[in-house]
Amino acid sequence: QVQVVESGGGLVQPGGSLRLSCAASVRDGSINTMGWYRQAPGKQRELVAQIAVAGMTKYADSVKGRFTISRDNAKNAVYLQMNSLTPEDTAVYYCNAERRWGLRDYWGQGTQVTVSS
Repeated sequence: QVQVVESGGGLVQPGGSLRLSCAASVRDGSINTMGWYRQAPGKQRELVAQIAVAGMTKYADSVKGRFTISRDNAKNAVYLQMNSLTPEDTAVYYCNAERRWGLRDYWGQGTQVTVSS
């Protein structure tokens, strides 16, 4: 049974920082691009950031310059450093692992991030 475990969410004041972590317990070499999505109440799930195996990154315009994504390929882990958080960043954040060979993506269970004073 593959597990995708996220951690690091919580409550933070505006202007604060949080670091999200995610690791997939799979060792079959199928993990490709990894990323983070988020879904706020009443809104669709949206891409926050992605990182390829070779390290190329992609960010949503709303987080550029504030969030940094990184990964550890040996651990099938992905991280999201979030700085200068605003209330608009409040959402459930989901880890995603795209897979090769047409296999179904892995998704984490979601971790709540709340930015409020």
